[in-house]
Amino acid sequence: MDNSENTPKTPIGSEPKIAAPETQAEACGISTAQAGRQIARAAGIVMIAYFLSTMVGIVRGMVVSNAFGTSVSLDSFNAANRVTELLFNLTAGGALGSAFIPMFTGFLTRKDQKGAWRLASGVVNSVLIVLIVVSTLMWIFAPFLVESGLFAMVPDSSAAQVAETARLLRIMLPTVIIFGISGLVMGMLNAHQVFLWPALAPAAYSLGIILGVWLLPASWGIDRLAIGTVMGATGHLLLQLPALFRLPARGYELSAGFRDGPVRKVLRLMLPRIFGAGIVQLNFVANTIISLSLGAGSVSALTWAFTLMLMPQAAIAQSAGIASLPTLSAQVELGKFADFRQTLSSIVRVMLLLALPATIGLVFLRVPLVRVLYERGSFDATSTQMVAWALLWYALGLTGHSLVEVLSRAFYAMHDTKTPVFVGVAAMTGNILLSFFFSGLFSHIGWLPLGGLALANTTATAVECLVLFAIMRRRLQGVGGKQILRTGLLALAASAVMGLVLVGWMAIFGGLSKFLVLGVGVILGVLTYGVMLKLLKVPELDSILLRIKSKLAEKG
Repeated sequence: MDNSENTPKTPIGSEPKIAAPETQAEACGISTAQAGRQIARAAGIVMIAYFLSTMVGIVRGMVVSNAFGTSVSLDSFNAANRVTELLFNLTAGGALGSAFIPMFTGFLTRKDQKGAWRLASGVVNSVLIVLIVVSTLMWIFAPFLVESGLFAMVPDSSAAQVAETARLLRIMLPTVIIFGISGLVMGMLNAHQVFLWPALAPAAYSLGIILGVWLLPASWGIDRLAIGTVMGATGHLLLQLPALFRLPARGYELSAGFRDGPVRKVLRLMLPRIFGAGIVQLNFVANTIISLSLGAGSVSALTWAFTLMLMPQAAIAQSAGIASLPTLSAQVELGKFADFRQTLSSIVRVMLLLALPATIGLVFLRVPLVRVLYERGSFDATSTQMVAWALLWYALGLTGHSLVEVLSRAFYAMHDTKTPVFVGVAAMTGNILLSFFFSGLFSHIGWLPLGGLALANTTATAVECLVLFAIMRRRLQGVGGKQILRTGLLALAASAVMGLVLVGWMAIFGGLSKFLVLGVGVILGVLTYGVMLKLLKVPELDSILLRIKSKLAEKG
């Protein structure tokens, strides 16, 4: 839930606004090149802030893995946390990217501040009521839902694990309400081109978990992690509030709610997204159930591996997606679809340039990465083997996950929440079927079956990405496909050379200190990839270098 769901260095307390709210229409009605620079600057802000949040997240992972390893108790926590994610995405999660931000941005683009804030007030009031009711019902029926849901298909589950999962779920239920409101605050700030504090919010979430594990009595066991999650969610919200209170013409109306037409439209746009989010989360729940049947530690190993894959995905794709959605939404509002098409094409090309080498890096450096980050305390060599194996198959899906993140937001900017949902539902249904197939196949071959679950996710996401791209290409009558293909092939060639260098490095020096192997491996990979892009004369790289040179010249 820590979207996992980042910014150039900005003086503390200053607001990195790309365009003032009162000039939103002009800022988003500018040329494609200017829009690209605006998105690039915003994406840079988010990426760097996400990098800082990721560093704190890595520390969180170290603390949690040291305390709980891949234990049965951590399996219980991850199962309970999966349920809270399901509740959040079924209620508030769909409002942010798919419905609220495009409509909120539309009001700002038309300079209707009052309408924008009445919409925000109505959505907050409506979501808050729904979240409180749903969370209360879940708290009451938690033991029944855990026993008859998560563990119904796990024959070896113990009564103690079922009870522990239900208890952890009850502790963490407030996070559903807190994240619901915090997510909407994040949307309001992003629509005003304020990206720093929302992108740093995951760091506050991680810090709360760290403090919970460190400061609470060790005798509380896994409950420390659940309480820390609530502390982290609270920090996630509190960190953003000062920036919200500084927004111009800000207002709140208690009377706003379900009766308002724009609020009802947001809710209507949310319905397909909620359905799709439900399928996606049920898919995760299904994988959790399957994982619970694969032996102790399987759920935790998959969770650790997926978290590691999400780290570069957050920096690469979420930064671009978050930064681009307000601009794409405003371009749609102003009817500038030619600009929309070119903006989307440039984002996809950048995604390929970043995601492909990140995939290669994760694949070949996965073992030293897991060892450096997690192998200590309760996290032993067996845990490393399990996590690294799952990470291998998850990493292959990094590019697909990154592109889906951006393509889905492009549909949302066009007020189309149905298409990504229908495609996602089909993909996730296939994911569940493939999970059974690949886990069984891996087991038959003699491989760890949890790798099959990761491969199923990768395969389904790749199909989802290709279908979304094909639909968007047909709808926009092209998205610069030749340019995208050329950039993708060049990035793939450069990544392949980078992979060969890493294979050689690991074969010759893999037995050295894990810190040396990882550190030098990362440096070698980055340098090799950069040199290859330069030799291949990739135009996007030349553009970036020219922009950096221009900025340095201005400062000089």
